[in-house]
Amino acid sequence: MKVLHTIAALREALPQPGANAFVPTMGNLHEGHLSLVRQAKGHGLPVVASIFVNRLQFAPHEDFDRYPRTLVRDCELLESAGCDLVFAPDERELYPQPQTFKVQPDPALADILEGHFRPGFFTGVCTVVMKLFGCVRPQVAVFGKKDYQQLMVIRRMVEQFALPVTIEAGETERAASGLALSSRNGYLSDEERAKATELAAALKALGQAFVQSPERRAELEAQALAGLKARGWLPDYLTVRRRSDLGEAQAGDRELVALGAAKLGNTRLIDNVEL
Repeated sequence: MKVLHTIAALREALPQPGANAFVPTMGNLHEGHLSLVRQAKGHGLPVVASIFVNRLQFAPHEDFDRYPRTLVRDCELLESAGCDLVFAPDERELYPQPQTFKVQPDPALADILEGHFRPGFFTGVCTVVMKLFGCVRPQVAVFGKKDYQQLMVIRRMVEQFALPVTIEAGETERAASGLALSSRNGYLSDEERAKATELAAALKALGQAFVQSPERRAELEAQALAGLKARGWLPDYLTVRRRSDLGEAQAGDRELVALGAAKLGNTRLIDNVEL
């Protein structure tokens, strides 16, 4: 497995555009990332994984500076999963000058839910993904369903710009307890980790309740928020939405997803359950 740090070296290693499968990451890898690499491997193409902590998607008060950088361990894990090439640029390589050109996603999709509570987040995500696509030039890119809204925003961006990339979804990997795997789980204490399963449980219960009484959606969402808050969480949202556009679910809608974000201690977790 090659580990490359410059765009020039990447282009030399991948001279033919559209001849690789790509898994973008911010490092601090876990089994969820590795499952995406194995999924990408199924296309019979060289697999490229990127490791880059993208400053543009962090607000000033968020955890950019303390986000774990574990490149050596990450490369060992990627190699064990069958990755062929790691692209690990530093900020000066990917952003040699201030990134004043940015990709502004559709506010109807990007300014709700995560985008409402993290203003500018999806602009940062779309900008770095667009730039990484330009560097790696993949045929297919795999993104995890755990970041459900992010997956939808990237898909819409690729459609809108007619990019020659197929966006593929990878299923959420969970611990035996049911906790969705996340790089930020490392911030949790042992006690918090045991308690963290309550978010997925609340989303599952909300989804089941909505299926039974869709006309009570707003009331059920308020009850779900209050229930998590009573258990010591600081929830941002728990809601049932259409998978197609993340619009508010109504009676008669099919293909729904319950999504939530909440802070446990100092750690903000997100999760979703498809209905």
